Amino acid sequence: MGSKGRTTPRVVCCAIPIARAAGKVLVITSRKRPHHWVLPKGGWEQSDLKLEDAASREALEEAGVRGTITRFVITIPTESTTYHFYELDVSALDSDWLECKERKREWVDYAEAVRRLEWKKELSQGLQLSSLAPTRR
Repeated sequence: MGSKGRTTPRVVCCAIPIARAAGKVLVITSRKRPHHWVLPKGGWEQSDLKLEDAASREALEEAGVRGTITRFVITIPTESTTYHFYELDVSALDSDWLECKERKREWVDYAEAVRRLEWKKELSQGLQLSSLAPTRR
């Protein structure tokens, strides 16, 4: 995806929705590529006081997820976009949400989430740096 005429990279905030007790991640289908899976993410807006507010808002709009941002994971800059990743501990899932007719959502384990996100390097990298990642020895 190009810069679409922007002179500065787009700021995108990404939630990593986690069911911590189950060790699961919630992934959703992409609207542009319905056979591809993504994490809830989207642009920072003026109404968002903090970057993590945008990540929470996107999780609610795209996945019907409610919860608490518990951890900043990483910022990944690319030529066209700067991604900010946050872990979101899920407390509730809405049965009806803004994009429910446009997306599917599914709880998967960490390894499956990494596999599904491999097509989008930044998303896979953000997840692999989350607290769900197996510790390296």
